[in-house]
Order: sequence, then structure tokens, then C-alpha cells
Amino acid sequence: MLPPYLCTCLDYVHNLRLEYEPSRKMSRRSATELLIALAGRAPRLRGLRLECRGEKPLFDSGRDILDAVHAVCRNACELRHLDLRRLPFTLDDQLVLQVASGCPELQSIFLDNHTLVDSVRPGSVLELLEACPHLRALGLHLASLSSAVLQALAAPNRAPFELLALRCACPEDARASPVPDESWAALRCRHPGLTVELELEPAMPAESVTRVLQPAVPVAVLRLNLSGDTIGPVHFAAHHYAATLRVLEVRASASPELDAALREVAARCSGLHEIHCFCVVRPSVLDAFRAHCPRLRSYTLKLKREPHPWLPTLVW
Repeated sequence: MLPPYLCTCLDYVHNLRLEYEPSRKMSRRSATELLIALAGRAPRLRGLRLECRGEKPLFDSGRDILDAVHAVCRNACELRHLDLRRLPFTLDDQLVLQVASGCPELQSIFLDNHTLVDSVRPGSVLELLEACPHLRALGLHLASLSSAVLQALAAPNRAPFELLALRCACPEDARASPVPDESWAALRCRHPGLTVELELEPAMPAESVTRVLQPAVPVAVLRLNLSGDTIGPVHFAAHHYAATLRVLEVRASASPELDAALREVAARCSGLHEIHCFCVVRPSVLDAFRAHCPRLRSYTLKLKREPHPWLPTLVW
């Protein structure tokens, strides 16, 4: 049971960031009880962000936590922001439809979490977009995206749409049908201020990466953590995302070819704010970014091996 003083405080909670450890029973129980208690006062809630710390137990579906999230969203008619990126559980259509039904004022929702299965289908995302006309930021797995979703976002009666975050990390993402370049171009035309965050994980084979990286996508943040070729995608980003790219993160093996690709990024992407490469690079790579990227504010470009974790260098 929650202590009485905490129950009283819930009346004044408008934005909640809740962290808990899924492997610790007491932490988990407290988080679940807090969410259930909050559900009774949910009309006051404006923002909810949930984060797991540490490893979850094996075969843990998170049903207790997800049921509590359902209860909150059922009553949170004024909810503006929902962030579930740090929940390591499979999210599904039922949750999305519950949010669509209970949270019409929603402005941002992030479902691009770290899970091995994506159970959110494009059809439920379409219903969410129809029910939440003020939505301006959306985070999804690639398998949850479709041409119809982009068309709905490009509808003339929608509010300005600002951010689409896509994570490509599970088998469903690798098998997802490609979205035509024309659909991206139409969305970009309808929302000139749109930025896209793209994260590619090892589950993506080379042919899937080729389908995802399209010239018309206004990629501002690109994170490459691929098991196959990384040099090709880096060259592609330099050629097609030069005007929009602000953050580039690369996890790959060191090679002269990768160094050359990074120097090309530095030469073409002058608006870059951050570059993080988690392998040793040559001094010429660091010199290139310093010379060509005047807006650079943070970088991880190591010239020799260092103990992990590698910390970025801040530019003042």
C-alpha cells in the first residue's frame, strides 16, 4: 500500500517520470501501485514517462506494469505526452487503441522501445492519428509504419507535425514493406519543419537498410549499429542528408574506408551538432570535423583505445 502522504501528493501531480527496477519485487510493486493510484486521479495528468533500470527477469512480459498503464490511459483525458521508450516489454495494439480512446489531447507518444518483438500494427497507429489530431511527435518501430500512416500525417487538416522517431531493431522491422519515397516527399512538403530520427540495429540486413535509407527522408538523427556494412550508409547520409543531419552515431570496426566516409560527412554536413564514432579513428577525421562543422558541440572521436565507457568531448 502507498503511504497516505503520497496518495495526497498525487492530487498535485501533472507530470510524472517514474523509474523502477523490474527485477526487484518491492520496486516493481511500488511502481504498479503508484500507477494504479494515479489512474484514479488521471484527469489531472499531463505527462507520463516510464523507465526501467537494470535487467528484467527472463520471459517477463511486464503484464502488471502494462495493465497499470492501461488504467492510467483509460482516464487520462488531458494527457499530452506519453513516453514508453524505456519499457523493455512488448507493446501492442490494445495499448495504442486504449490511448486513442482515452487521450484525445495527446501531443507526443513514443513507442519505439527496446524489445525483440513489435506488436503494434499500422492499423492501430492510423486509429491513434485519427483520434489525436494534435499529435506532433511520434516514436515507432519501423514495422508499425506504412504509406497510409504517412498519408494521414500529411492530411491538410492536421496540426504541424514535428518529429518522427523510427527504430529498426527486430525481425518485424527487417521484414517491413518499404514506404515509397513519394510518400516521404509528400509528408516533407506538408510539414517543412519535420525531422526524423532513425536508429538501425544489428537485426537489419543490408537489403533492409537499403530500403529504409531513402533520399526524401529528412533525417536529423542517424544511429548506425549494424552487423553488416556501415560504410555504405555513412556515404549515403553524407550525400542525401547533408542539409538535415544534426547527429550521427556510428558503431563499427575501424578501417581506412570508414575514416574516408566520416571525412566526407564532415565536408558535406556543415550543420552537424554531434558526431559519435565508437571505434578508433585517424587524426584526419577529427581535424575534418573541427574544420568543416562550426556548429559542432559534442563529439566522440578517439585517436587511441580508452577504457569504456567512452565519454564525449564537449565543444564550448
